[in-house]
Amino acid sequence: MASIHATCVALENGSGTSPGLIGVLLRGPSGSGKSDLALRLVDAGALLVADDRVVLAHEDGAVVARPPAALAGLLEVRGVGPLPVPAAPAAPVRLVVDLVPPDRVERLPDLRRCSYLGIELPLFALAPFEASAPAKLRLLARAAGTSEAWPAVAP
Repeated sequence: MASIHATCVALENGSGTSPGLIGVLLRGPSGSGKSDLALRLVDAGALLVADDRVVLAHEDGAVVARPPAALAGLLEVRGVGPLPVPAAPAAPVRLVVDLVPPDRVERLPDLRRCSYLGIELPLFALAPFEASAPAKLRLLARAAGTSEAWPAVAP
């Protein structure tokens, strides 16, 4: 098990062959937009798994994200405070996203990977405050639902 500074949301993968939730880890320093992007995703139907701290466990060959008990179901909304939001108790992590300034997002990136608990996961960089960021994450989650889709999203 590991506890990391990140936010995790659960998105429907949208794949008819493998329906279910896809956990997406949002990484970045404090103030980088993790909770803001999670709020916009939850407002559009995603479920919060964990905000600010995420507990990761290796289960059945997957990395599974859960919230620390004290933070379960709570999202910190800057300027308002922690608020209850629709949440999932856990989700298999299939995608990791580093939140970066717009000038650090490559137009056509090579597929990168990172490792948690000995499992490699696809890694992308997105600018969290762009209006299209939630739509990009939903598309990536759909692609993560089928392994055949990954070559299409990474030339």
